Amino acid sequence: MALNTQKTTTPTAVFADGDYVLYRDPELYWTGQSGHTFVCRVSRVWMSGVYNLTALVSGRRVEYVKPDYMRLLPPVDAMRDIDTAPLHADGAADDMTAAALAWLTQQHATANKLPELPEQR
Repeated sequence: MALNTQKTTTPTAVFADGDYVLYRDPELYWTGQSGHTFVCRVSRVWMSGVYNLTALVSGRRVEYVKPDYMRLLPPVDAMRDIDTAPLHADGAADDMTAAALAWLTQQHATANKLPELPEQR
């Protein structure tokens, strides 16, 4: 009987400087401590494939993080409430976040500044 010496690897995600990620601190997690998972921004990408992060809430720096403990927080998730807002219903704005309302207000102001179409001949 032959031993299987082939190493199994899983693909590793690649993150860019400025990406928002969810980070799980493996030491805190495996020791059962609280506060092990939090949102960060990638502040530095190392050629060796590790990252420096900055925690959004505390500003704490987390250095030399392996990408296995990070998950990308895509913009589509952050903007979902805007994209799916029921704009033509009573009380539509009641369920929207302040950021969504601010974005829609800005879009409305921009749309109103567009020049009128020229008259048809």
